[in-house]
Amino acid sequence: MSRSTNTSLSSLGEFGLIDRIRARFPQPAPPELGIGDDAALLNPSPGMQLVVSTDLLAEGVHFERSFGPLRLLGRKALAVNLSDLAAMGAKPRWFFLSLAIPAGFPLEEIEALLDGLAEQAAEHGVLLAGGDTCGSKSGLVISVTVMGEQRPELVLRRSGARPGDDVWVSGTLGDSALGLQLLLAGYEKKGDVATEYVVSRHLDPTPRCELGQALADAGLVSAMIDISDGLLADLGHLCHQSGCGAEIELTQIPRSAPFDAVTAGASPTPWQLVVAGGEDYELCFTAPPAGRAAILETANSAGVPVTVIGKVSDSGQVVACLPDGSNFQPSASGYTHF
Repeated sequence: MSRSTNTSLSSLGEFGLIDRIRARFPQPAPPELGIGDDAALLNPSPGMQLVVSTDLLAEGVHFERSFGPLRLLGRKALAVNLSDLAAMGAKPRWFFLSLAIPAGFPLEEIEALLDGLAEQAAEHGVLLAGGDTCGSKSGLVISVTVMGEQRPELVLRRSGARPGDDVWVSGTLGDSALGLQLLLAGYEKKGDVATEYVVSRHLDPTPRCELGQALADAGLVSAMIDISDGLLADLGHLCHQSGCGAEIELTQIPRSAPFDAVTAGASPTPWQLVVAGGEDYELCFTAPPAGRAAILETANSAGVPVTVIGKVSDSGQVVACLPDGSNFQPSASGYTHF
């Protein structure tokens, strides 16, 4: 699509902006109906149940425009919603986008935001089916609703964990929180590979959609949640829904080599970032020990490493154990919205 550097958002108008959005994204095929009418018409595959999640990102609360390119913010806005579908084991199908835009907001920044959204949507085969636009008297607000599908008997919930199950996590934890810490401290790109990596993990997280679907399809997992507010907080949500507790070993939690390089020399180890920093968008799940080999094989096929970090207990509490056997006491268990 050609872009005019002379066009302003105000001269383009709401419907002009909607036309640009529609032209950028592939639309659902008939008999489905996407952008253009008062509501969308969508058809889940036969035998499938719809799985729906919504989230919003508000400037000054969830992001700062100065932290990185708007293209990455667009990618993240969709990624955080896709991560919710991954935690339910669902295949992404459609999404809805709503934008509240401040007066005078540069059109080229909106186009960069849409670039990122379109990239993420194409990577996961999800179609834009509708949304809304309006003005904002404060900062930029991005609201995304995603819809996916899965067979009803395979949908994963938070409520199935049982004492004796293993506790697993995907990927590595703490990178995003460390990246945010650097951004808040005024980080500027200086060519350090490790530093750039952890910052990128905050600005451009990877939703584990393929892994979530593979684990659900294999029937190996008893409960699952994505790690958005921090491991201790989100594992706590899972345990609460399951009526159980968990004991995890801090030294078993996977950390990336860049995380260790950036925090080298820190004493003690910054466990707070690892277990309570949040915005990892990895998966935390529980499963009977008998399925370990099959889970490792499934995760390997999805191209995502997974690690056992502890056990589900009947204590009703989530306990994180330090190497000396004492319990780690975080200053906060994770992000809270209010």
